[in-house]
Amino acid sequence: MKTIFSFLAALCVAVTLNAQKVEYKDGLIKVDGKDVAKVVKTKDKENLGLTSTYEILSMSGEQLIIAAYAGEFEQDPNNTMDYYYRLTFMTADQIGIFAVSKLGTEKDLAKTIGKAGIIVDDKLDAQLVKVFIAKKGKSPKIAIDYTMVGRDRAWPINLKKESSIEQQSKTIGTFKDVTVKSTGMDTYEFMLPSGVKIAKVSFTGGNNAQNCEMHTMKDNLKRVVPITDKHKVEFVAWSVDRNEIVLERIVKWLVSNQYL
Repeated sequence: MKTIFSFLAALCVAVTLNAQKVEYKDGLIKVDGKDVAKVVKTKDKENLGLTSTYEILSMSGEQLIIAAYAGEFEQDPNNTMDYYYRLTFMTADQIGIFAVSKLGTEKDLAKTIGKAGIIVDDKLDAQLVKVFIAKKGKSPKIAIDYTMVGRDRAWPINLKKESSIEQQSKTIGTFKDVTVKSTGMDTYEFMLPSGVKIAKVSFTGGNNAQNCEMHTMKDNLKRVVPITDKHKVEFVAWSVDRNEIVLERIVKWLVSNQYL
């Protein structure tokens, strides 16, 4: 028992001795009272000045790290208090994505770098940077932009031969036949003009289909959607697609529900 207490006491002393005090003040990162790096802040014009880009310089003025807001990633639904920042470690040829607090971003970023201990003798230590990225780096999903084309919703929408969906001679989306015959269902994908897929739809019955299986990517919902029509289609001299009548009803549903 005495041996265990002695070991724990020694461990506590070791942790205390190894703990580093990191401070950030007046643009300087200090570790145990020693200046280790400078921080230069620049407002991001493309983000209306709501975020900033930070350069981390050595005390001799060498550019070590560029930290830029990474707005292309999806926000973590379980953590709405952080931004994602891309840290480019210039002299170590490495890049990592990190979560940085929205409140006091500059200070949080500076302290994160100071605590990482990756700046040694006024230089970046490439091996320590690699460990830092592996331990603290994030792998968020790319955020997909589902912004629709601005248009007059009262104006008719038409399907065209080149598989485009148009309104007032403006392309508002496209569709693609991805049917796999062995499934016994017709399947189509619908995209925004940017190429972002917004829905995948499967149905049976051709132009007389009464409902379809709808998967919308924006909200990741799957459900059965009624696409009934009182008129039975006996024959279609189609010019766009063999299922163009039912596709028109599906497009109407996508438009009405603000997916297209």
